[in-house]
Amino acid sequence: MKLLRVGPPGAERPALLDQDGTLRDLSALVDDIDGSLLADASALDRVRAAAGAGVLPALDATGLRVGPPVGRIGKVVCIGLNYHGHAAETGQATPAEPVVFLKAADTVVGPDDTVLVPRGSVKTDWEVELAIVIGRTARYLETDEEALAHVAGYAVAHDVSEREFQIERGGTWDKGKNCETFNPLGPWLVTADEVPDPQGLGLRLWVNGELKQDGDTSDQIFPVAEVVRYVSRFMTLYPGDIINTGTPAGVAMGQPEPKPYLRPGDVVELEVDGLGRQRQELKSA
Repeated sequence: MKLLRVGPPGAERPALLDQDGTLRDLSALVDDIDGSLLADASALDRVRAAAGAGVLPALDATGLRVGPPVGRIGKVVCIGLNYHGHAAETGQATPAEPVVFLKAADTVVGPDDTVLVPRGSVKTDWEVELAIVIGRTARYLETDEEALAHVAGYAVAHDVSEREFQIERGGTWDKGKNCETFNPLGPWLVTADEVPDPQGLGLRLWVNGELKQDGDTSDQIFPVAEVVRYVSRFMTLYPGDIINTGTPAGVAMGQPEPKPYLRPGDVVELEVDGLGRQRQELKSA
């Protein structure tokens, strides 16, 4: 299933995109697309049955904003330097273990919402990523099979980063990763049954129509199952939590000087195979 949330910020309603590309209203069946729903197998089965029976009312998508596909997100866990190509382009050694950092849940916005360039920023960068959406509480998972069984689905994420704030201003990466609007997510949560191999997905990103990133999750240093298993050793993952799994080569930081960092007025478009496409216009904060 392709689950999504539509409507104004803070007032999104649950919806489903059917096989014909028609937007369907789920409001009569579920309150929201969130951790409570994702952890409830019977509720998800009811949604599948209604979709299959063709009884869900259609929504007019004209002018309708698409919000983040998951509501009430508890935390956003991120994996840094998780593609061989990205580590190479930035001149960094391949990590021996996953590099883990957090983004605040309030950085998450819709896939086509405006991204704000922070005040004083000169190194705002792009990063297309595969996002994992957790569907079952995960603690100390031991096998890859267990890890994948705890995944509800996948989505497109844009891990926007401010490199000066991240690297040159002291401390950890937090200052360069948590600026407002720095995690567009969606358009859809595609349930795990529709993504049989998360290690075979192409990821692409364009800036002002120019292709900048063209990678594949097969280049990940730590695959999806290993990432979920690893993170569960250090923190409890709850239904509705998000894990951004890293970005392939092609970010601005890895380009020759002068590096083409993002500026107000730029347009970024990005996609992951089968998971949909995002488009953001950048403006000044």
